Amino acid sequence: MIVPIPAIDLIGGQVVRLHQGDFNQKTTYSSDPLQVALKLEQMGFKRLHLVDLDGAKAGSLKQLAVLEKLASHTQMQIDFGGGVRSLEAMESVLSAGAQQVTVGSLALEQPALVEAFLQLRGPARLLLAADVRNGMLVSRAWTAQSEIGLSGFLEYWAERGLQEVFVTEVSRDGAMRGPATELYADLCTAFPQLRIIASGGVRGPGDVQALADVGCYGAIIGKALYEDVVPRMRWIELLQKGTYAG
Repeated sequence: MIVPIPAIDLIGGQVVRLHQGDFNQKTTYSSDPLQVALKLEQMGFKRLHLVDLDGAKAGSLKQLAVLEKLASHTQMQIDFGGGVRSLEAMESVLSAGAQQVTVGSLALEQPALVEAFLQLRGPARLLLAADVRNGMLVSRAWTAQSEIGLSGFLEYWAERGLQEVFVTEVSRDGAMRGPATELYADLCTAFPQLRIIASGGVRGPGDVQALADVGCYGAIIGKALYEDVVPRMRWIELLQKGTYAG
């Protein structure tokens, strides 16, 4: 069982996808995020990964109004990230209707703030983002390369009670080359206490099933949905046959 999670990435209020996180390689799919979210909900998706790319680049929240609209007009469980750099920003995301706050750069650069949020709100309200390039973490919309390895980062947060993390292999994101299945298999084995959500490279239901087979809790799906790589009905069948675990 696995949770397929569609992604909506936002720039200027529009639904976009970037190729390997490069803001210069942007494709715009819709100017109406709500209509996109409603279509995803109608297909049967119950969770939504909403990313404020403007906020991630600027270091402050830019798309809260979109979050509020989607949260008030759909029943999907929304996690929201991008530009979350303070406790106040984390609370603003929850107040706007997200069920989970996604933090990446903040967990890397100011872990004490994230620990304070964990103590205040509990792990169910937090989704950790671990973005990886060549085995090392990147941050700030993938523009800043760190010297911190993925395993040490996950071990640190697992020890502090974190439950759920999505891991993006940046080289796979938007490239339609398939997910880094071996990486996720290793992570699921090394961190059985964590719910590992795979992100990057998913081309269709077959990739989602492959990630389920190695133990992933969830799989984030982006470009494959927007470019109709596989027929819409195949996604619906995936959701209807019980693959959805959420």
